[in-house]
Amino acid sequence: MFTEYDIIVVGAGHAGCEAAHTVATMGSKVLLVTMNMNTIAQMSCNPAMGGVAKGQIVREVDALGGMSGIITDKTMIQFRMLNRSKGPAMWSPRAQSDRMRFSEEWRTALENNLNIDFWQDMVSGIIVENDKVCGVKTSLGIEIRAKAVILTNGTFLNGIIHIGEKQLGGGRAAEKSAKGITEQLVQLGFESGRMKTGTPPRVDGRSLDYTKMEEQFGDEKPSKFSYTDTEPLTKQRSCYITYTNSEVHEILKTGFEKSPMFQGRIQGLGPRYCPSIEDKINRFADKDRHQIFVEPEGWSTVEIYVNGFSSSLPEEVQYQALRKIVGFENAKMFRPGYAIEYDFFPPTQLNHTLETKLIENLYFAGQINGTTGYEEAACQGLMAGINAHQKTRGKEALILKRSEAYIGVLIDDLVNKGTDEPYRMFTSRAEHRILLRQDNADIRLTKLGYDLGLADESRLRKVEEKIKAAAEITTYLNKKSMEPEIVNTTLLALESAPISEKAKATNLLRRPNIELEYLAKADQELAAFLEQYDQEYCEQASIGIKYESYIEKENQQAARMKELENYVIKERLDYNKIPALSHEARQKLLKINPETIGQASRISGVSPADISILMVYLGK
Repeated sequence: MFTEYDIIVVGAGHAGCEAAHTVATMGSKVLLVTMNMNTIAQMSCNPAMGGVAKGQIVREVDALGGMSGIITDKTMIQFRMLNRSKGPAMWSPRAQSDRMRFSEEWRTALENNLNIDFWQDMVSGIIVENDKVCGVKTSLGIEIRAKAVILTNGTFLNGIIHIGEKQLGGGRAAEKSAKGITEQLVQLGFESGRMKTGTPPRVDGRSLDYTKMEEQFGDEKPSKFSYTDTEPLTKQRSCYITYTNSEVHEILKTGFEKSPMFQGRIQGLGPRYCPSIEDKINRFADKDRHQIFVEPEGWSTVEIYVNGFSSSLPEEVQYQALRKIVGFENAKMFRPGYAIEYDFFPPTQLNHTLETKLIENLYFAGQINGTTGYEEAACQGLMAGINAHQKTRGKEALILKRSEAYIGVLIDDLVNKGTDEPYRMFTSRAEHRILLRQDNADIRLTKLGYDLGLADESRLRKVEEKIKAAAEITTYLNKKSMEPEIVNTTLLALESAPISEKAKATNLLRRPNIELEYLAKADQELAAFLEQYDQEYCEQASIGIKYESYIEKENQQAARMKELENYVIKERLDYNKIPALSHEARQKLLKINPETIGQASRISGVSPADISILMVYLGK
């Protein structure tokens, strides 16, 4: 019935979809196995993509040739560029998506790829021979062979749903959990753990009073995620903001005695940065209100996602508390919020390729690695797909450096430090964030994607055009002098010091509150020159000029780190034989088995002094 596949992808969430698309586009024959063909790429939690640091990841996935950005552009109902008031390293795109159309577009994209086959079944185990994965076993008793397997099981591994005192086996509402894989992997020597996440109730938008809430509009000129020619939004749906209050909090407290979190029925660790509403009012008892984001789930549905009200309290308590929120007085609930507890595998058991250290050709991607978020899952699926394809073809792996991509930061953090709570990307995790901006992901990564056969030639040509145009604009601005009588009125209006003699446009642009568009409004000649270029190209040149010294400084830091990455640890060392190392360093180095001095330097518990000792020992 089944021929041998190059790669089998288990799970069709955001990681699985990117993995399947990636390996198929690169030329491998892939089988995508999912328990439910109707929930491919389902947005299990909030109907949105991007956000702070997450938006940068989506743009990186797109730059490499992935699909998440394209699918988001095709299905979004609102777009906002967050943190515009801050520096460009903090600008983060975020889109509100049509949840049903998002899933539909992903399935269509996968079905249009002739290298992808589908099978609806539960994978109950993997086939391992001589410490190498050779395929999977399903609940129907079928064995399917492959050269590599990518596990992207999400929250389904022994998943348990908690609503008050009720416990239901499941990986998502109304979907059963996956059994067998955890138990087999533990028998093979893997370490596993438990994590939890949660979701809020969904309500009927027809029952809400939006006039009592603060309307949150999309950007006046919405941008998009993909660097390809996807269509920008021409109409948008608003979101709304309201708040909890002391009455809401008091009602919620009545359910604490039945709370699975407070009564110890949930053992897994949840995310600190996205706590449940009961956790918020318990931890932040001094606050008398918490913000609630009212988010529509699509163009043609009345279903509303109550962002900020994640809960596992009894459904009747959730309902009573909801109706005390301003604007929710007559709210009708479609389904209650719940917490879900599931198995994960500490990612220190992986190489940087996302291949497991114990079993060759077995890859993990997404929440199985302890991460949370669609974007974090998608980029892992992409990277696991790339490296599984490369490995089975005898080609070089792709490992992104921390100075090259947020994706590189994420994987490096997971492999070196592990995580004991759901890992989410923040801009603060990246030490080179001025280099890793959302606007230049194509410049950083598209050539890599093209060389791999993932990004097509049109993408590469588009990047080359952008680089050329930004250079032309920069050259012009370096030469352009601005007269005091032309520009001083603008400078004074912006509370910037006037000039007494001609000044280069670049020098004025470096002032903190001066933007290129302001100078163009003051100088007709400059405006006429810039009109021939896309806004994206002008922005690229402007950022390069404005932050030139910061960019150069981070490039120097990245170069120094690259020197450490070039010091390869060629053989597996017995760190216990280097007594000068601290006890903790010996333990951590033995566990992680770093491939370079650079990697060793980023392991928690390994100090600069330990690195110096290690370099002396290796004769470096």
